[in-house]
Amino acid sequence: MTKKIGFIGVGNMGSAIVKGLASRDDIELHGADFNKANLERLNKEHGLIIHESATDLAKACDYIVLAVKPQHAEPVVKELTPLLDMGKCLTAICAGIPLSTYEEWTEDRCPVVRIMPNTPALVGLGVSAICLDNHNLTDEMKAFVPELFASIGQTHVLPEKLFDAFTGVIGSGPAYVFYFMEAMIESGVALGLTRPQSVEMVKGLFLGSATMADRSEHSVTELREMVTSPGGTTIRALMHFDRQALKGDIIDGVFESYYRSIELGEQ
Repeated sequence: MTKKIGFIGVGNMGSAIVKGLASRDDIELHGADFNKANLERLNKEHGLIIHESATDLAKACDYIVLAVKPQHAEPVVKELTPLLDMGKCLTAICAGIPLSTYEEWTEDRCPVVRIMPNTPALVGLGVSAICLDNHNLTDEMKAFVPELFASIGQTHVLPEKLFDAFTGVIGSGPAYVFYFMEAMIESGVALGLTRPQSVEMVKGLFLGSATMADRSEHSVTELREMVTSPGGTTIRALMHFDRQALKGDIIDGVFESYYRSIELGEQ
């Protein structure tokens, strides 16, 4: 049976999910957004069915993916609430809004899933946390939603109490990686490489290293040890990092992101 998936908001993340799902023949894609150009593009490229309003989309769809900015979520959900029932699943990817808030806004009329993807989802390589704690979810919904979002990368079902930890490590994580890449690029330029050369080389370094970690049977610690020859260049750099407590600083930074995520959830 074909399932109808509706996207309220087809910005970067919504468009990425649509693109990831477009090749499937067991679902029908629908969309509503103020940005008509995005809708028209997705209609032309991926067959997205366009709706003039969020309410029209909600009437037509089985799964409603809320992909709007967090500050716009409440009025949109409350507008949809009279149209929701136990046969429709609201799937929200708005950052920082807890499941209990969606349950309040929807008056507990329908099943709700909370999803937190990170930005590499935009290239199909995201890591997403999925909360299936809502008591209204059916077994079919619990199986289908993670499989649906696997179109944009890894999916991990987590209790909502671990979402702040996920934010600190994974949600904010791409920024940490890009920050370290910036430092590596600047080091290359300082040592005489041209900026384009350094950028290209560092991108290759991170892509190659991440792919190696993904495909190898060895742990990342073992892989790091394989590069670290006794008395060599790498151990010299790593010893400097250890003297500067770089690993501890990284862990502390992740915890700062975690604490801030908790603060935002309490506001």
